[in-house]
Amino acid sequence: MTETPDADSLVGKRFDVEVGAVAHGGHFVARIPTDIDDREMVAFVRHALPGEQVTIEITEDSGRFLRADAVSVDVPSPHRVPAPCPLAHPGGCGGCDFQHVELAEQRALKATVVMEQLSRLAGITRSVEVEAVPGDQDGLFWRTRMQYVHLPGGDQGLRKHRSHEVVLVDRCLIAHPDAREPDRSGPVEEVVETSFGTRSFTVAGDGFWQVHPGAPRVLVETVLGMLEPQAGERVLDLYAGVGLFSAFLADAVGARGAVTAIESDKQATDLATTNLAAFPGVSVVRDRVDRALNRMGKAEGPGVDLVVLDPPRAGAKRQVVRAIAERAPRAVTYVACDPAALARDVAYFAEAGYRLADLRALDLFPMTSHVECVALLVKSDSGLR
Repeated sequence: MTETPDADSLVGKRFDVEVGAVAHGGHFVARIPTDIDDREMVAFVRHALPGEQVTIEITEDSGRFLRADAVSVDVPSPHRVPAPCPLAHPGGCGGCDFQHVELAEQRALKATVVMEQLSRLAGITRSVEVEAVPGDQDGLFWRTRMQYVHLPGGDQGLRKHRSHEVVLVDRCLIAHPDAREPDRSGPVEEVVETSFGTRSFTVAGDGFWQVHPGAPRVLVETVLGMLEPQAGERVLDLYAGVGLFSAFLADAVGARGAVTAIESDKQATDLATTNLAAFPGVSVVRDRVDRALNRMGKAEGPGVDLVVLDPPRAGAKRQVVRAIAERAPRAVTYVACDPAALARDVAYFAEAGYRLADLRALDLFPMTSHVECVALLVKSDSGLR
């Protein structure tokens, strides 16, 4: 949000700076000298690239750090390109962070963020490559669900970055040609074709479903490919939604296996019950994951063999990680939309005796700073991978 400056605020002021490294959240770091003991203030700058010489305008001043927009570029990066959308500029639509960046460099920047978060929060040095996913057109026309602001007179718009202000939008270039808006009138059917088979899922019109057309397939194939589920194994699917992973896992573990899907949302669990009705070895539990794991107590006998963990953006957190580790699964896959939350939870898994054995980073949100990761965690004393 753009602040109203007070007497001491830097909001609205402009500075010439050299742009530094990419930061988590689609910003780039710049430093501005102050009059206090030659100290510098950090500014998180949008619409810039590392190494550029730019003029920035301060949009927020917290007293500890600044937010800013690059309003002119004196020395551009070789990776800068004209934004395909005319609204992707300071003061324009806030939906895309990286339209001014060539697509390969967008993925390199996201990889840098994932590596930095793993290093800083989990103490892990690891090379990361962000992979393209089929289903978009050079980073455009992929978002299958859109939520516009509908205005009087029939116009529609999208909001500015960190603002309630609305920008009129005739055509959003990341919207899929068949994109629909959240619809409370009833459920819709989603068909997922993978190398493990094809399944259809009933999904609430306003409920959660991956918005990139290629996301369900690549996530299912990555999760099952990492876990390598075997017939007869027992699986926990945590934050299970409408049962996407549970259905394919149930096929893999067969009639002798068991899958427990845990989800707190009533509508999602009702739909998961429908979607998974054909699998007698699947049980659907409506509860908060932490509470459900506590109520289950420590598993006896063979325990749990595999866990799929697909938490919301805030991550699973220490209590859930500990409860998973107590069940001693041979492997856990963690699906994460926030690399900082992932790195923090990977550190908690390390405390509990699990190490990061594999990681894929997927570009499910081109033209934005967001990236989806799938991590494989195994027991620290395991010889796997």
